[in-house]
Amino acid sequence: MRKFIFKHLTILIGCMLMGIAVNAIYIPHHLLSGGIIGFAVILYYLFGWSIGLISIILNIPLFILAYYYMDRSYPLTALFGMLAYSFSLDFFSFLIPYNPIQDTLFACIIGGTLSGMGASFIYRVGSSTGGTDIIGAIANKYYSIPITTPGFIINIGLMVFAASLFGLEPALYTLLASFVAFKVANTFTNGFDYKKNILIVSCHSVQISEEIIKIVGRGVTFLHGEGAFTHQPREVLMVVAKLTQLAQIKNIVSEIDPHAFMIIHDVTDVMGKGFSNIPTEKNKIHKK
Repeated sequence: MRKFIFKHLTILIGCMLMGIAVNAIYIPHHLLSGGIIGFAVILYYLFGWSIGLISIILNIPLFILAYYYMDRSYPLTALFGMLAYSFSLDFFSFLIPYNPIQDTLFACIIGGTLSGMGASFIYRVGSSTGGTDIIGAIANKYYSIPITTPGFIINIGLMVFAASLFGLEPALYTLLASFVAFKVANTFTNGFDYKKNILIVSCHSVQISEEIIKIVGRGVTFLHGEGAFTHQPREVLMVVAKLTQLAQIKNIVSEIDPHAFMIIHDVTDVMGKGFSNIPTEKNKIHKK
């Protein structure tokens, strides 16, 4: 029960943040939001119609599609998010006349940040607000199209349509706000504690692994490889480390083998000992 309440409270907070962003920042500067809400905002600009109500109406056929073409639990999961977001859009409409941020560029940054933070709250509990997410999920299930592609295409069309109605400048500012929202949502969803996956190819793999374990305190995995040119067996080290530990590992490798080959790339999330654990009912029982 506590998990259920926490999940829905988190979704509500996220929707409220996005509702504040749209009403206090986007609308006073004639910016748009993405997806279905973007269409609702355009109709608000043209006719003064309720954004929340239009959002619900536009989402109805999408939820019907989701009910027939997706797992039955999917539309139920997204329904609360859609209703909470639609309610927040209308509830915070009293903020529109205040326009607390006068500079449009600064408004894009603040609005995108608020919107991205709100979205991250929703994503972290595995929910959505419907709209283009439903179209993406259906396209991904039946045509193996990346889930974000339909939303991206719709948003591009939305920007072109908005530019024809309101001019190029508001559309470009909207793109900037959307980019900020995307980056902030990714950052808050995946966390600030960035990780790196490091592959090390060296003739001194055993010594390097021992030093990394002893000095850095990170586990090391041996991958058995073979040089394509020499056909000589090679031990490839794989280390997943925090960003703050990367310099230490680089120093260890360069001191032991200056000719070592290193590949370093970003890791969005790591589950396991030394990092974060996936919460399960079994873990909760043990904790009690």
